[in-house]
Amino acid sequence: MSGKHPHKVLSTVRINSIKSKGRFADGNGLYLVVDPSGAKRWVLRTMVRGKRRDVGLGGLKLVSLAEAREKAAEFRKMAREGGDPVAERRKATKKAPTFKEAAKAVYESYKAAWKNPKHVAQWISSMEAYAFPTIGTLRVDEIETTDVMRVLSPIWLSKPETARRIRQRMKTTLDWAKASGFRSGDNPVEGVTSGLPKHTDRDNHFQAIPYKEVPKFVAALRDSNTNEIIRLAFELLILTATRTNEVLNTDWAEVDLQKKIWTIPASRMKMSREHRVPLSGRALELFKCAQKVGNEEGLVFPGRDNEKPLSNMAFLMTIRRMGFEFTAHGFRSAFRDWAAETTNFPRDVCEMALAHAIKNKTEAAYRRGDLFEKRCDLMDAWARYVEERQNGR
Repeated sequence: MSGKHPHKVLSTVRINSIKSKGRFADGNGLYLVVDPSGAKRWVLRTMVRGKRRDVGLGGLKLVSLAEAREKAAEFRKMAREGGDPVAERRKATKKAPTFKEAAKAVYESYKAAWKNPKHVAQWISSMEAYAFPTIGTLRVDEIETTDVMRVLSPIWLSKPETARRIRQRMKTTLDWAKASGFRSGDNPVEGVTSGLPKHTDRDNHFQAIPYKEVPKFVAALRDSNTNEIIRLAFELLILTATRTNEVLNTDWAEVDLQKKIWTIPASRMKMSREHRVPLSGRALELFKCAQKVGNEEGLVFPGRDNEKPLSNMAFLMTIRRMGFEFTAHGFRSAFRDWAAETTNFPRDVCEMALAHAIKNKTEAAYRRGDLFEKRCDLMDAWARYVEERQNGR
């Protein structure tokens, strides 16, 4: 009966259809485990020398259903005969990489899919600064919650945003290690926050700016002693209702001053679709000013190094220096509220201006264009509102 499996429940078709996290039984103690990350792996639950043990059999990408059943039968037989399949599995498993090696493997695998160049540049450098010195040489199957705590504790309160990013990057690395068959069990990053103090930094309490306050803010921005390139970029972000990353990485090749169009390539868009932004008169003026004070080719809003964009913290630091408490992203919310509450523009025009996906599949199927002409009127109206309210009209 070796290798036989009389109570088959899973099939390849069913396995491929499973999307939700959880534990799915195949029978005789064999389970397919789907982690919150979506990674799928095999686990055998069996009695080993009087104790119930979970034996990792490897990730679905490496171990097929048939192979998992065969391994499970082999390990059950070993356990019945007094052997230790857990120890045997450890011997048979390929040598687990160090955390540093695993993180670099994740980086190389995922970086092509990351749209934010700043994120790509910071991913490994942040790990080198905060995680590798503490756990870089530990093998991924050795890392426990206490190790994660040793990384996060020193920066959890002093650098909360950095700590949150490091936590997420460690989780991604260890999820990858589990999916690759290098470790089993829960991800030690998952429950670590219960042992850390609650964040009290002000970022958690920032609100979106009310749309009625936007003209006042723009007037204050123009009068401030903020770096001119940052001022121009920030006002453009407000008037175009675009995202921070989309503005900071703007290249002159994307801007047609004659046609008054800024075309953001799909590679920099959240929805991975090209987005044409109609330029109001004031937005066009901002681009022309940037041409005079910055580069005439390449980056429209360069940082100190002309080859690199402004920091993604530039807008947030400007907001704080001016004495306000909200985020740059809040201007998109303000634009949406203004359009909904004070104009008669259709909702889909406003959503298209924000480069949001149309959630209704039927509507999306019929929506072939990008409503550009209607969005021209919408963005002109928004620019007029911001300008006229500054003048008390």
